[in-house]
Parts: sequence; C-alpha cells; structure tokens
Amino acid sequence: MKTVAIIQARMTSHRLPGKVLLALGGQTVIDQVIRRVRSARGVDDVVVATTSRTSDDGLAAAVHATGTAVFRGDEDDVLGRYAGAARAAHADVVVRVTSDCPLFDGEVLDTILERHAGAIMAGDLDYASNTMVRTYPRGLDAEVFSRAVLEEAAANAASPSEREHVTPYMLEPGRCRTANVQREGSSLAALRWTLDNDDDYRFLTAVFDALGPQGGTFSTGDVLALLEARPELIAINAHVEQKAI
Repeated sequence: MKTVAIIQARMTSHRLPGKVLLALGGQTVIDQVIRRVRSARGVDDVVVATTSRTSDDGLAAAVHATGTAVFRGDEDDVLGRYAGAARAAHADVVVRVTSDCPLFDGEVLDTILERHAGAIMAGDLDYASNTMVRTYPRGLDAEVFSRAVLEEAAANAASPSEREHVTPYMLEPGRCRTANVQREGSSLAALRWTLDNDDDYRFLTAVFDALGPQGGTFSTGDVLALLEARPELIAINAHVEQKAI
C-alpha cells in the first residue's frame, strides 16, 4: 500500500501573487514545503499538483529541479487534479497539503498516519485530519483519505466549491467515516503559521531567520519556544483574517 502526499500549488494568488517561489530560509517556499512534507516517515512519495496554465511553467520547472514529480491539470478543478495526481502516482492513501504551509511538520502528519492510516488502508475509515476540530496552528494542516473516496468525490462532486476545495464532498454528514486528531495539551488554533499575504511572509521570514542556523530541521516545538521568547513575532500577522471557503 502506497501513501502519497500531494501538495497543491499555483503561482496565482489574490493577496500574494507568486508566493510559492518567494525566498524563505535560503530556499523557496515550495522547496521548504516539499522538504518538510518529505520528512514524514509515513509518506512514500510526494507530488506537486499545479495547473496547466503557462503562468505555472516556472513553478513546475522549480519543482522538477528538486527531484519531485509534478502533475498538471485544470486550474479550477483542484479535485480533478488530485484524482489525476493520485492515479499517476499509484497512490492507495492520499495526503492533502497546501503550498502555503512552509512550517509544515512531518511529525504532526506522522501522528495522523500512525493513528489512522492502517484503518484507511484496511477500508475501515475513509478520512482523517487535524482540521475538523482545530488544535494545531493554522499552517500545519493535513488531510488523509483513501484513494477510493477521492475517486468517488471526483466522479460525483458537482458544485464549484467542492471541485475547488477537494474535500467538502467527503465531509458531507453521513457520507464518509472520519476521524480527527487533536493536539495533546492546550489548543494552538489561534496561532497563524500560513502564508497568504505580506504580513504572513514577514512573520515566516522572521521565524526562518531566527531558526535557520539549525539547517531548517526545526520542529513545531522549536517555533513555539521562539514565540515564547519573542512574543512580538506573533503580533506581526495575528490580525490577518483567514479566507473563507
């Protein structure tokens, strides 16, 4: 059974165009996301799913340069892109990650996989994530689901929102068997570690500049320790409102 992480990415962004190729910690944002997703022990392969638009040619070339596979498809039908990428990679279990998460933690993903991937592979569970009830910082999001339920969604989801956001069809009440992983200890859901605008980029740059000497191997715990020592960093992007689905 093969577990494949599929990272959705494109160059267009309403609030921060080209953000995936911005410099961060001596690499690009997409480089950081790929590297940190690859750190998960339970992931067999990584694919970046981008669009077939010429505006994403540079992104595709940059991803290829890392030795990572690229799947290209329709700009608006992200669900169809995921299904196509999963087929091309011969995935049995799919991990969904977005390219605006350069602080992604492979250990968090491994927690989800260790608790639930076996049940998904056995056909006893369809979907697991740490997002249905948020206790991790926004930016550590991971969704894990079976190839079978992805194919069902790709075949039957009809609304533009379902096609764009990949998993809403799966999460309709009563449709799939789901599980949520919550963080041990207090909730960190109020923390914003994702990249959507200039202030997010300023925050992430400050984190990577402070922790970069560790070679980019720093963990969620390292980031939390930094923020405890320098709480002014949290204020850089604490005011940013998350886009509604």
